Amino acid sequence: MKRSVKRLASVSLFSLALTSSAFAAADEKLRAAAEQAQPAVIESLHDMVLIESGSGDVEGLTKMADYTEARLKALGAKTERRKTTRGAGADMVIGTFEGTGTKKLMLIAHMDTVYEHGILASQPYKVDGNRIYGPGIADDKGGIAVILHSLKILNDAGWRDYAKLTVSFNPDEEVGSVGSGAFIAELADQHDVVLSCEPTVALPVARNESLLLGASGTAAGTLEVKGKASHAGAAPQLGRNALLELAHQLLQTQDVAKSIPGTQLNWTTAKAGTVRNQIPDQATAGADIRLTIPDGVQKLQAALDEKIKDKLIPDTEVTVKIVAGRPPFVANDRGRALAKEGQAIYAELGRTLDIAEMTGGATDAGYAGRSGKATVVESFGLAGWGYHARDEYIDTNSIVPRLYLMTRMLVELGKAK
Repeated sequence: MKRSVKRLASVSLFSLALTSSAFAAADEKLRAAAEQAQPAVIESLHDMVLIESGSGDVEGLTKMADYTEARLKALGAKTERRKTTRGAGADMVIGTFEGTGTKKLMLIAHMDTVYEHGILASQPYKVDGNRIYGPGIADDKGGIAVILHSLKILNDAGWRDYAKLTVSFNPDEEVGSVGSGAFIAELADQHDVVLSCEPTVALPVARNESLLLGASGTAAGTLEVKGKASHAGAAPQLGRNALLELAHQLLQTQDVAKSIPGTQLNWTTAKAGTVRNQIPDQATAGADIRLTIPDGVQKLQAALDEKIKDKLIPDTEVTVKIVAGRPPFVANDRGRALAKEGQAIYAELGRTLDIAEMTGGATDAGYAGRSGKATVVESFGLAGWGYHARDEYIDTNSIVPRLYLMTRMLVELGKAK
């Protein structure tokens, strides 16, 4: 979506300071440092991929927490381990640096992956040309690597132009950050800017690498039908078939979200009955719900409640419940100005950086930007593809530009008044 000059004129003085900077030539010291760091980035990726850390793998997540905490301590951070409040109960790792500047900056990434324990047996770490494969290597161990090595570059250069710089690595992003999201939101509200380090899509899957300004929020829907059991052969008429009623309800509610802009609902799971020769008295279905509006849950709930009043099978009981998950991420004007800053930084390298408006995937940027207090931009991680699937990989050609983008962005944020 294009914004007019008049529209941009309404952003804060902070954002104006960023967009007014001139970036004609690359910072050769930072570019050289990024190039020199590439082998170390690859080594870090190798080490992290070999730590299996699915969202439910507390042992693996503990190893990841140990690894990232040690790396942050080596950079001079004061570190804290915070146990998540729900889910598997693994630790978040928070690192804090105190500087001499005025801005409060925050970097976030996640340590968990979608893969089950033992995945390395069938999907091992491997290098093939400019691609490095491994479970979680792009989503989001590449993001962790960008943070750690960007801070190493800036630390070696003596950069401390910030009041506070906080790093947060959480262990449950892939399951909705159910135990860490509230703390991420609370922490983000104490900062001016949050840069989230999920991956960007690699070339040639995408035309260019990008920064992201919007991501859907999530919710889970559950539809339940209570009927009456009876013998399926001898007396089916005495039963109240919960399965048939469920099918009726699924069909009549499947398009309900189409009338509510900013919402999406897809029924994805169903269960009914336990034996073949019994009319089922229980049936349930689950829905994946995506939202880009703050009151989407309430609007969908009201629409579904109205729809399910129309029943096919008399004397059945039908209920539907929506449980909100991660909030949507929609960048404000300050975030849009910051993304344009990123485009200017990429141009210093002769590269094009796209701005992606929205994705159906959800990210912790939603928690970070929930209150609107912090300026939030997403996708500062490495370029990759295949995440949440087979043969996940990162493109090593993205390592230097991504390190350069992060380091230059942090330097400019530190300068802004």
